[in-house]
Amino acid sequence: MFKRYIKDRCYIIAEIGGNFTTFEQAKRLIDEAAACGVDAVKLQTYQAETLSSPEAIFDMENTGVVSQYELFKKYEINEALHRAVFEYADTKGLDWFSSPSHQNDVDMLERCDVGAHKIGSDDAVNLPFLRYVASKGKPIILSTGMCTLDEVVESVNAMYAEGNEKIILLHAITSYPTHPENVNLRAMQTLANTFPQLDIGYSDHTLSPVACLCAVAMGARVIERHFTYDKQADGPDHMLSADPSEMKWLVEAIRSYEIMRGSGIKRPANSEQKTRKNNRKSIVAARDICAGERISEVDIAIKRPGYGIAPKYFSQIIGRSVAQDMPAGSVLNWDSLT
Repeated sequence: MFKRYIKDRCYIIAEIGGNFTTFEQAKRLIDEAAACGVDAVKLQTYQAETLSSPEAIFDMENTGVVSQYELFKKYEINEALHRAVFEYADTKGLDWFSSPSHQNDVDMLERCDVGAHKIGSDDAVNLPFLRYVASKGKPIILSTGMCTLDEVVESVNAMYAEGNEKIILLHAITSYPTHPENVNLRAMQTLANTFPQLDIGYSDHTLSPVACLCAVAMGARVIERHFTYDKQADGPDHMLSADPSEMKWLVEAIRSYEIMRGSGIKRPANSEQKTRKNNRKSIVAARDICAGERISEVDIAIKRPGYGIAPKYFSQIIGRSVAQDMPAGSVLNWDSLT
C-alpha cells in the first residue's frame, strides 16, 4: 500500500498542503517533517477555477470571512512544483500523496505516479468524484468531516461498486480550529465498529497534539495532522498546524504508546521476575520452631520475600510438622514440612 504502512504501527501523516507556495518552503517543511519521524507528507491539489465558484466564502475562525476562490487561487500549485516536491520527499524516505479536488487533479496526480489518493471531507459525499478516484485502483484515505454515518456508508459503497476496497476512513471535524468539545473521538470507534474490515484513523484540526495521542490509544491506525515550520507564518492553516517541536513530541509519544501497549496478555513482565520473588510474601516462622513440632496459627506469619509457600496455603499447613529446626523468620517451603 504505502512503503511505510506497517501492521500494528500507527501511520503518521504531516499535512503540508496549503502551508507553502514555493519549492524552498516545501523543502523546509519536508526536512522538518522527516526529522520529526513522520511516515508521509501530504499535499493539496486543486485549481481555484475547478474548485470554487466566485460566490463561495469561508467563514471560519482561522480565515475570517474571505472569498474561497481568492484564497485557493493564492495557494494553488502547478504540476511542476508537485513533481519537485514529490521527488524531494522520496529522497527523504517519506511516502507522499495528495488530496485532489477535481477529476483533472486526479489525472495530474496519476501522471505523477502517486501511490494513493486522500479525499478531503469536502468531497466525502461527492459520489461521482469518489467513483472516479476509486476507478484508478489506488488506496484511498477518506476524511469524513461533516458526515453522518449513513453518508459514510453510502460513500464507501460507491467506491466498493468501482471494485476498490482499499479504503481507510478518517474521523474528522471540519472546523478550523476544532475545539475539544467538538472532537468526538468516539465517532471514530463507531466507524471502526461499522466497518470492521477497514482501517480507521483520525484527521486533526485541533490546536494541540492531545487529541491525536488519544485517538491512537482508542485504536487509530492513521493520524493526519497539519504541519508547519512556523505557526505565525502567512496562511490560514499555520495556526492549527503542529510545529516541529510539537510534531516530534507527538511522534515520540505515539511510538512510546505502541511499545507500552504490549501484547494484551495479563502475565508478569520480564522485568517482574526478580521482584515476584523479592516483593511478594510467603509463610515464615513467627518464632523458633523445633524439628518435629506441629505448626499452630501463632507459629507462622506472612512476610516478604515471596519464594516460599504462598499465603493462600496458610490454613493448609496448620497442624503440619516441620522436618528440621526453623529459626524465627525462616521462609517455609514444602520440603521443610512433613
